[in-house]
Amino acid sequence: MALFDLPLPELERYLPELDEPADLDDFWSRTLTQARRHDVLLDARPQDTGLRPGETTDVTFAGFDGQPVKAWVTRPAGSQGDALPAVVEYIGYGGGRGFAHERLAWAAAGFVHLVMDSRGQGSTWGSGAHTPDEAGSGPAAPGVMTRGVEDPERYYYRRIMTDAVRAVDAVRALPGVDPARVAVTGGSQGGGLALAAAGLSDGLVAVMPDVPFLCHIRRAVDITDGFPYGELVQYLAVHRGSTERVFRTLSYVDGVHLARRATAPALFSVALRDDICPPSTVFAAYNHYAGLAAQRPRTEIEVYEFNRHEGGQGFQLDRQLRWLRDLVD
Repeated sequence: MALFDLPLPELERYLPELDEPADLDDFWSRTLTQARRHDVLLDARPQDTGLRPGETTDVTFAGFDGQPVKAWVTRPAGSQGDALPAVVEYIGYGGGRGFAHERLAWAAAGFVHLVMDSRGQGSTWGSGAHTPDEAGSGPAAPGVMTRGVEDPERYYYRRIMTDAVRAVDAVRALPGVDPARVAVTGGSQGGGLALAAAGLSDGLVAVMPDVPFLCHIRRAVDITDGFPYGELVQYLAVHRGSTERVFRTLSYVDGVHLARRATAPALFSVALRDDICPPSTVFAAYNHYAGLAAQRPRTEIEVYEFNRHEGGQGFQLDRQLRWLRDLVD
């Protein structure tokens, strides 16, 4: 993939006008108030993974409207009784939490690690998921991008973004976690969910969105043929009179709008040849993050000039480990 978006100097200055709905804050306040009427921890059972670096628990927490959401929680072996920092991780589009032994890096680095399952996903890549999406949907294209997309109240990402915030509540409710030192992270869809959690949760110590999805959505639809944004094109090619309703719904979950409500230090990443999450959409969220990223301490972006949607992979994880350790120690 050749470079197709704005040149890097323009990306660094790219600050598009916002199209936030007037009731965005009320919408999310009402949604989260309803979710928080339910006790957050529903079940927690020790899980024998056969590995020794960490101690794993199979956790079920109450997500959107109190619906059960699965998660793996892994903490460093022998650390019971210590109030440790925690990392909440969200999964990319189409995947699920898989097996607990697939993600041990954060626990090995001394963090309590919660990886949230993605409701109604887990059948595109990876080792599967264990959380159904209990809400119904009208007509939709394949995948989850257009489930309920003509109504913000029924839209899929209202539910999973609520799950993402409640995952933060859940890890804070666990014994042996320092609630003041909780970070969120994820790649692609997981990065978009991390931005949502950052904008809708209080008191996070850090946010690490990797090549985030769900940012500056209208521009993404206009400049890339890549999926999952392509699901919106597919849907609107059939539902020709729905464009205004669809993009109004999407404005409630756009990472640009939610990112500017965040306050925690952030480490973004972007890949300049990424045709799934185009660089200008990532920079739109980064430049609007917490008001204006350039004015916020410890808000940074790692640029991978020659990569596509894989981004920095292990290089970025190495960067995150060092960056986050400096913040929590």
